[in-house]
Amino acid sequence: MSEWKETAEGLKKTFKFKDFKDAFTFMTRVAFEAEKAQHHPDWRNVYNTVEVTLNTHDAGGAVTEKDRKLAEAIDAVNWQ
Repeated sequence: MSEWKETAEGLKKTFKFKDFKDAFTFMTRVAFEAEKAQHHPDWRNVYNTVEVTLNTHDAGGAVTEKDRKLAEAIDAVNWQ
C-alpha cells in the first residue's frame, strides 16, 4: 500500500484489493465514515482499485485538518 501523498489536487492514495467485491466493501465502509465526518472523498473505482482524493471544497480545495482526519479514518477501515 502506498502512503497518502499531498498534491495540488489534495491528499491522494490508491488502494488495491483482491477483487471488485472487496474494493466495493471498502468503499461502503468509507462512506459510513465520511457521513459521520460530514466530509466526502473524491474517488474512482476500477475493478479492484480505489483511488481517493481528499480536499476541502469550502477552503478552495486546500488540504485541511478535516482531510487529514478522514484519511486516518480511511486507513483504519482498510483491513489489508
